Amino acid sequence: MKKRKKKSEIIDENNTIEEEIKEEIIPKKEKKHKNKKEKKEKQVKEVKKHNIILFLFWFFIILFLEASFKPIMGISFSLNSIINITLYSLIVSSILSIISSVFPIKVNRVIIPILLFILGLLFNVELVFHKIFKTYFSLTNLGLGDQAASFIKDALIGILTNIVFILILLAPFIIYLFIKKRLEFKRISIRSAIAYVLILASSIGLFYLHMDMTKKDINSTYHLYYEINEMALNIENLGVLNAYKLDFIRLIFGFEQEIVAEHHPESLIDNNPLDIEIVYEPNKIDLNFDKPTSNSEIEKINSYVSSDKGTLQNEYTGKFKDYNLIYITAESFSDIAVDENITPTLYKLTHSGFILNNFYNPYVLSTIGGEFQSLTGLYPDNTILTTWRAGTNYFPYGLATVFKGQNYNTYAYHNNSYVFQDRNKYLESQGFDNFLACYNGLQNRINCRIWPQSDEEMMQKTYTDFIDSDKPFMAYYMTVSGHFQYNFKGDNSMSKRHQAEVQGMSCDTSAKAYMATQIELDRALKVLIDALEEKGKLDKTVFVLMGDHYPYALSLSSINSLASYEKDGTVEVNHSNLILWNSAMEDVTVDKVAMSADVLPTVLNLFGIEYDSRLLTGRDILSDTEGIA
Repeated sequence: MKKRKKKSEIIDENNTIEEEIKEEIIPKKEKKHKNKKEKKEKQVKEVKKHNIILFLFWFFIILFLEASFKPIMGISFSLNSIINITLYSLIVSSILSIISSVFPIKVNRVIIPILLFILGLLFNVELVFHKIFKTYFSLTNLGLGDQAASFIKDALIGILTNIVFILILLAPFIIYLFIKKRLEFKRISIRSAIAYVLILASSIGLFYLHMDMTKKDINSTYHLYYEINEMALNIENLGVLNAYKLDFIRLIFGFEQEIVAEHHPESLIDNNPLDIEIVYEPNKIDLNFDKPTSNSEIEKINSYVSSDKGTLQNEYTGKFKDYNLIYITAESFSDIAVDENITPTLYKLTHSGFILNNFYNPYVLSTIGGEFQSLTGLYPDNTILTTWRAGTNYFPYGLATVFKGQNYNTYAYHNNSYVFQDRNKYLESQGFDNFLACYNGLQNRINCRIWPQSDEEMMQKTYTDFIDSDKPFMAYYMTVSGHFQYNFKGDNSMSKRHQAEVQGMSCDTSAKAYMATQIELDRALKVLIDALEEKGKLDKTVFVLMGDHYPYALSLSSINSLASYEKDGTVEVNHSNLILWNSAMEDVTVDKVAMSADVLPTVLNLFGIEYDSRLLTGRDILSDTEGIA
């Protein structure tokens, strides 16, 4: 018979079983908790690692783009630019890291390639725009958008000829598309977000500290941020992305460049070389600069202008009073276009009359910038050209306004579209109320369907408007035959027209094609000269001709294949000829350095027109007062 257990024994046995169960269950719970903790720690480490990698990913991509852009564009590195770009790359990397990790993983997978493409696009816009127009793109240029739209074919050529550079700047985007499946996408943690914000704040602080340390330097970071508005300087010193940021802010909120009121230099040339007591008065009128104003900028302008002594009149003041004037801004005209055999009329007019040995066409945003200088005697930056196009500016020394005030008949012509870049509006602001161009009447006289249109045909079909004028006349022409592309493939009707005449030249094909376009200008001038001579009016007519800019579509090697000396790509590439010619005058050689903005004040003085030289940027070339060029 089985012995019955005591109650105490049963309790002890149950306790033992319970303890055994506990010993078995508790380690399992602890292990599970431990595993969960370790897994969480691992995940945190992975997220941290991912966030660090993501930040470095953006940082090195931005550095790569900025570092690649500079040598592609021929921009040298400076210590200041390296510091600026590095600090700003930290700022942008922090922002892009937040944007590309704050959303769910699937969304981040879409955002990253979009951001990469946008970055590459921003750099490539500057690349292609500069390769075509030899100036950097600014958001203010959006107001000049019809220029790009009109030359879409040229833009495509610019893209194709620079495709290697374009692909380099798109490399991060392209590479990412191939490796994206190997990359992990994590969503940002609050702690990581705080880290990115701290990096962002620290980078901004360091950038502004560096900026403050550069206050005394010329074109320093500080001055570029607060006083100067120049896209090229911004890109060179601050980097492309920083330049875009400043450009965007200034487009939205506006920006007034710092006006520095300082005294103007005295004449550096002896006004009386023969010791004859001749005293010339300055070209200025009585203006009141003392009127009180609460506008500090106007006060600075008043101080600046009133401190200017003005350019002095000279022995040529009034030399051509009451003469007729033909005033021409010639598309892409340059001293390399002058050849005694190929362009004999241009050669004659640049080697007689006033012969200027040191004349320059400063390049500012293609034709519109050059025409602005020739018509206003002022020097533009990119921001003013949009306002200029609106035609709402007041120009007391507008070309037609001034000559109509002298009882002249005035005329203006252009052999491309009359509304291109709003030329009809800004010529009206210059006083022209009878501007004639393609599609507002000139198409009934010349063939406007070819590209570029004929300068010779324009001159031939328009001189009859003014040659029999009962009063002195002033005729303004903006030509177009000299426009790129320079080839014989049918892209340029003027190059094709004169191809046979340049075949024997010892230069490359694009240079020959350029010279062919200048033959058209040469023949156009001959048309006017012959017609005026036949009417007996040539001796009482003055010709003024300057280029709007150098032929920037030619490579420097092509330019030098035509040049009489080796030109550099910064200064001497802008060297040109100014035609300032009258058939009856004695030749006068001028060695003074001059520029496009100097032409209008020179003409006003030659025609004996009262004006205030302090209100123009340009300086009378024939005055002994120092110029700004």
